[in-house]
Amino acid sequence: MTTESPEPGEAAPDSRWQMAKVTAIVPRTAGVKSFFFSLPRPFAFRAGQHVDVRLTADDGYQARRSYSIASGPEADGGLELAVELLQDGEVSPFFHEVVQVGDEVELRGPLGGYFIWDANEGGPLLLIGGGSGVVPLMSMLRHRAARQSTAPVLLLFSARSWEDVIFRDQLLALHEKRDGFELMLTLTREAARREGDYARRIDETMVREAVARLPAPLKRAYICGPNAFVEKAAQGLVGAGVAPAAIRTERYGG
Repeated sequence: MTTESPEPGEAAPDSRWQMAKVTAIVPRTAGVKSFFFSLPRPFAFRAGQHVDVRLTADDGYQARRSYSIASGPEADGGLELAVELLQDGEVSPFFHEVVQVGDEVELRGPLGGYFIWDANEGGPLLLIGGGSGVVPLMSMLRHRAARQSTAPVLLLFSARSWEDVIFRDQLLALHEKRDGFELMLTLTREAARREGDYARRIDETMVREAVARLPAPLKRAYICGPNAFVEKAAQGLVGAGVAPAAIRTERYGG
Protein backbone atom coordinates (compact mmCIF):
# COMPACT_ATOMS: atom_id res chain seq x y z
CA MET A 1 0.00 0.00 0.00
CA THR A 2 1.37 3.41 -0.86
CA THR A 3 1.29 6.25 1.62
CA GLU A 4 0.92 9.96 1.09
CA SER A 5 2.38 12.94 2.93
CA PRO A 6 0.06 14.63 5.43
CA GLU A 7 -1.94 17.55 4.14
CA PRO A 8 -1.28 21.00 5.63
CA GLY A 9 -2.73 21.13 9.11
CA GLU A 10 -2.60 17.38 9.63
CA ALA A 11 -0.92 16.10 12.80
CA ALA A 12 2.41 14.38 12.29
CA PRO A 13 2.13 10.57 12.30
CA ASP A 14 2.97 8.74 15.51
CA SER A 15 6.32 7.05 14.88
CA ARG A 16 6.43 5.16 18.18
CA TRP A 17 6.20 1.38 17.99
CA GLN A 18 4.11 -0.48 20.57
CA MET A 19 3.27 -4.10 21.29
CA ALA A 20 -0.42 -4.70 20.56
CA LYS A 21 -2.15 -7.80 21.93
CA VAL A 22 -4.39 -9.89 19.67
CA THR A 23 -7.80 -10.14 21.34
CA ALA A 24 -9.80 -11.88 18.60
CA ILE A 25 -9.39 -13.42 15.15
CA VAL A 26 -12.40 -13.52 12.80
CA PRO A 27 -12.34 -15.23 9.36
CA ARG A 28 -13.88 -12.98 6.69
CA THR A 29 -13.33 -15.08 3.56
CA ALA A 30 -11.23 -18.13 2.71
CA GLY A 31 -8.19 -15.88 2.32
CA VAL A 32 -8.89 -12.95 4.66
CA LYS A 33 -8.95 -12.80 8.45
CA SER A 34 -9.63 -9.86 10.75
CA PHE A 35 -7.29 -9.43 13.72
CA PHE A 36 -8.45 -7.31 16.65
CA PHE A 37 -5.90 -5.64 18.91
CA SER A 38 -5.81 -3.94 22.29
CA LEU A 39 -3.16 -1.23 22.56
CA PRO A 40 -1.14 -0.16 25.60
CA ARG A 41 -1.27 3.36 24.11
CA PRO A 42 -4.65 3.64 22.35
CA PHE A 43 -4.81 6.27 19.63
CA ALA A 44 -7.53 8.17 17.84
CA PHE A 45 -7.58 7.81 14.07
CA ARG A 46 -9.54 8.94 11.04
CA ALA A 47 -11.42 6.69 8.66
CA GLY A 48 -9.06 5.61 5.88
CA GLN A 49 -5.81 5.68 7.86
CA HIS A 50 -3.43 2.75 8.28
CA VAL A 51 -0.76 1.34 10.59
CA ASP A 52 2.66 -0.17 10.04
CA VAL A 53 3.32 -3.68 11.34
CA ARG A 54 6.85 -4.89 12.10
CA LEU A 55 7.93 -8.48 12.59
CA THR A 56 11.41 -9.25 13.96
CA ALA A 57 13.01 -12.69 13.54
CA ASP A 58 15.35 -14.28 16.07
CA ASP A 59 18.33 -13.33 13.89
CA GLY A 60 17.28 -9.67 13.87
CA TYR A 61 15.78 -9.66 10.37
CA GLN A 62 12.74 -7.38 10.17
CA ALA A 63 9.79 -7.29 7.80
CA ARG A 64 7.39 -4.34 7.69
CA ARG A 65 4.03 -3.95 6.01
CA SER A 66 1.28 -1.33 6.05
CA TYR A 67 -2.30 -2.40 6.77
CA SER A 68 -5.38 -0.24 6.50
CA ILE A 69 -7.55 0.03 9.59
CA ALA A 70 -10.90 -1.70 9.07
CA SER A 71 -12.62 -0.53 12.24
CA GLY A 72 -14.38 2.81 12.38
CA PRO A 73 -12.92 5.57 14.58
CA GLU A 74 -15.82 5.15 17.01
CA ALA A 75 -15.37 1.39 17.48
CA ASP A 76 -14.90 0.16 21.04
CA GLY A 77 -14.00 -3.43 20.17
CA GLY A 78 -10.33 -2.78 19.55
CA LEU A 79 -8.32 -1.95 16.47
CA GLU A 80 -9.23 -4.19 13.51
CA LEU A 81 -6.85 -5.09 10.70
CA ALA A 82 -8.08 -7.33 7.88
CA VAL A 83 -5.15 -9.30 6.47
CA GLU A 84 -5.26 -11.10 3.13
CA LEU A 85 -3.11 -14.22 2.85
CA LEU A 86 -0.45 -13.85 0.15
CA GLN A 87 1.32 -17.14 -0.41
CA ASP A 88 4.60 -15.47 -1.38
CA GLY A 89 4.38 -12.83 1.33
CA GLU A 90 6.59 -12.42 4.38
CA VAL A 91 4.03 -11.03 6.83
CA SER A 92 0.56 -12.28 5.91
CA PRO A 93 1.44 -16.03 6.23
CA PHE A 94 2.69 -15.30 9.74
CA PHE A 95 -0.66 -13.75 10.64
CA HIS A 96 -2.71 -16.54 9.08
CA GLU A 97 -0.62 -19.53 10.17
CA VAL A 98 1.12 -18.49 13.40
CA VAL A 99 -0.62 -15.65 15.24
CA GLN A 100 -3.10 -16.69 17.94
CA VAL A 101 -5.28 -14.82 20.41
CA GLY A 102 -3.07 -13.52 23.19
CA ASP A 103 -0.01 -13.00 20.99
CA GLU A 104 1.58 -9.58 20.67
CA VAL A 105 2.43 -7.82 17.41
CA GLU A 106 4.49 -4.66 17.04
CA LEU A 107 2.75 -1.79 15.27
CA ARG A 108 2.70 1.99 15.01
CA GLY A 109 0.21 4.57 13.83
CA PRO A 110 -2.11 5.99 12.85
CA LEU A 111 -0.53 6.97 9.56
CA GLY A 112 -1.80 8.79 6.48
CA GLY A 113 -3.45 12.17 6.06
CA TYR A 114 -4.56 11.98 2.42
CA PHE A 115 -6.87 8.99 1.96
CA ILE A 116 -9.28 9.94 4.76
CA TRP A 117 -12.89 10.99 5.12
CA ASP A 118 -14.89 12.58 7.93
CA ALA A 119 -18.67 12.49 8.08
CA ASN A 120 -18.73 16.25 8.52
CA GLU A 121 -17.43 16.58 4.97
CA GLY A 122 -20.64 15.08 3.57
CA GLY A 123 -21.01 13.70 0.07
CA PRO A 124 -21.91 12.38 -2.39
CA LEU A 125 -19.03 9.91 -2.34
CA LEU A 126 -18.09 7.11 -4.69
CA LEU A 127 -15.97 4.38 -3.10
CA ILE A 128 -14.31 1.87 -5.42
CA GLY A 129 -12.55 -1.15 -3.93
CA GLY A 130 -10.84 -4.18 -5.39
CA GLY A 131 -10.39 -7.22 -3.14
CA SER A 132 -8.79 -6.25 0.16
CA GLY A 133 -8.77 -2.65 -1.08
CA VAL A 134 -12.23 -2.43 0.47
CA VAL A 135 -10.72 -2.32 3.98
CA PRO A 136 -10.17 1.46 4.38
CA LEU A 137 -13.48 2.05 2.61
CA MET A 138 -15.16 -0.17 5.22
CA SER A 139 -13.71 2.08 7.93
CA MET A 140 -15.36 5.04 6.20
CA LEU A 141 -18.71 3.24 6.00
CA ARG A 142 -18.55 2.21 9.65
CA HIS A 143 -17.72 5.80 10.57
CA ARG A 144 -20.69 7.01 8.50
CA ALA A 145 -23.02 4.57 10.26
CA ALA A 146 -21.72 5.45 13.73
CA ARG A 147 -22.27 9.14 13.04
CA GLN A 148 -25.75 8.41 11.63
CA SER A 149 -24.78 10.29 8.50
CA THR A 150 -27.12 10.25 5.51
CA ALA A 151 -24.48 11.52 3.08
CA PRO A 152 -25.03 9.75 -0.26
CA VAL A 153 -22.37 7.07 -0.67
CA LEU A 154 -22.03 4.33 -3.27
CA LEU A 155 -19.53 1.49 -2.93
CA LEU A 156 -18.51 -0.28 -6.13
CA PHE A 157 -16.71 -3.42 -4.92
CA SER A 158 -14.96 -5.91 -7.19
CA ALA A 159 -14.33 -9.46 -5.94
CA ARG A 160 -13.62 -12.78 -7.58
CA SER A 161 -16.76 -14.49 -6.28
CA TRP A 162 -19.67 -14.05 -3.87
CA GLU A 163 -17.70 -15.89 -1.20
CA ASP A 164 -14.77 -13.51 -1.68
CA VAL A 165 -16.79 -10.39 -0.83
CA ILE A 166 -15.07 -9.22 2.36
CA PHE A 167 -17.51 -7.91 5.03
CA ARG A 168 -20.35 -9.14 2.77
CA ASP A 169 -23.03 -9.53 5.44
CA GLN A 170 -22.37 -6.14 6.98
CA LEU A 171 -22.30 -4.43 3.60
CA LEU A 172 -25.61 -6.00 2.61
CA ALA A 173 -27.13 -4.92 5.94
CA LEU A 174 -25.94 -1.35 5.41
CA HIS A 175 -27.43 -1.40 1.91
CA GLU A 176 -30.78 -2.58 3.25
CA LYS A 177 -31.02 0.39 5.64
CA ARG A 178 -31.80 2.59 2.61
CA ASP A 179 -30.29 5.63 4.30
CA GLY A 180 -28.32 6.92 1.34
CA PHE A 181 -25.79 4.08 1.05
CA GLU A 182 -25.85 1.83 -2.01
CA LEU A 183 -23.76 -1.27 -2.68
CA MET A 184 -22.79 -2.32 -6.20
CA LEU A 185 -20.91 -5.60 -6.53
CA THR A 186 -19.08 -6.91 -9.55
CA LEU A 187 -17.89 -10.53 -9.52
CA THR A 188 -15.11 -11.37 -11.94
CA ARG A 189 -15.33 -15.18 -11.85
CA GLU A 190 -19.02 -15.96 -11.48
CA ALA A 191 -22.46 -14.63 -12.31
CA ALA A 192 -23.95 -11.70 -10.42
CA ARG A 193 -26.23 -12.67 -7.50
CA ARG A 194 -28.26 -9.45 -7.18
CA GLU A 195 -30.18 -7.23 -9.54
CA GLY A 196 -28.07 -4.26 -10.56
CA ASP A 197 -24.77 -6.01 -9.92
CA TYR A 198 -22.19 -7.02 -12.53
CA ALA A 199 -20.14 -10.03 -13.60
CA ARG A 200 -17.00 -8.59 -15.15
CA ARG A 201 -13.95 -6.54 -14.33
CA ILE A 202 -14.48 -2.86 -13.62
CA ASP A 203 -14.50 -0.76 -16.78
CA GLU A 204 -15.38 2.79 -17.79
CA THR A 205 -18.99 1.93 -18.58
CA MET A 206 -19.50 0.48 -15.10
CA VAL A 207 -17.88 3.49 -13.45
CA ARG A 208 -20.09 5.85 -15.46
CA GLU A 209 -23.17 3.93 -14.33
CA ALA A 210 -22.00 4.13 -10.71
CA VAL A 211 -21.55 7.90 -10.96
CA ALA A 212 -25.00 8.21 -12.53
CA ARG A 213 -26.62 6.38 -9.60
CA LEU A 214 -25.57 9.12 -7.17
CA PRO A 215 -28.34 11.66 -6.48
CA ALA A 216 -26.11 14.72 -6.92
CA PRO A 217 -22.75 15.66 -8.47
CA LEU A 218 -19.90 13.66 -7.01
CA LYS A 219 -17.96 15.46 -4.28
CA ARG A 220 -15.11 12.97 -3.93
CA ALA A 221 -14.09 9.50 -5.02
CA TYR A 222 -11.84 7.06 -3.16
CA ILE A 223 -10.23 4.13 -4.98
CA CYS A 224 -8.21 1.39 -3.29
CA GLY A 225 -6.83 -1.82 -4.76
CA PRO A 226 -3.99 -3.23 -6.88
CA ASN A 227 -2.14 -0.81 -9.16
CA ALA A 228 -3.80 -1.84 -12.42
CA PHE A 229 -7.25 -1.81 -10.80
CA VAL A 230 -6.75 1.71 -9.44
CA GLU A 231 -5.53 3.00 -12.80
CA LYS A 232 -8.54 1.53 -14.63
CA ALA A 233 -11.03 2.92 -12.12
CA ALA A 234 -9.41 6.37 -12.09
CA GLN A 235 -9.44 6.50 -15.89
CA GLY A 236 -13.11 5.58 -15.82
CA LEU A 237 -13.88 8.41 -13.41
CA VAL A 238 -12.03 10.96 -15.52
CA GLY A 239 -13.87 9.64 -18.56
CA ALA A 240 -17.13 10.15 -16.69
CA GLY A 241 -16.27 13.81 -16.19
CA VAL A 242 -15.00 13.64 -12.60
CA ALA A 243 -12.28 16.21 -11.90
CA PRO A 244 -8.92 14.58 -11.10
CA ALA A 245 -8.68 16.76 -7.97
CA ALA A 246 -11.76 14.98 -6.59
CA ILE A 247 -10.16 11.52 -6.91
CA ARG A 248 -8.06 10.05 -4.10
CA THR A 249 -6.26 6.75 -4.57
CA GLU A 250 -4.42 4.18 -2.52
CA ARG A 251 -2.76 1.21 -4.13
CA TYR A 252 -0.72 -1.89 -3.40
CA GLY A 253 1.11 -4.56 -5.31
CA GLY A 254 3.50 -4.51 -8.20
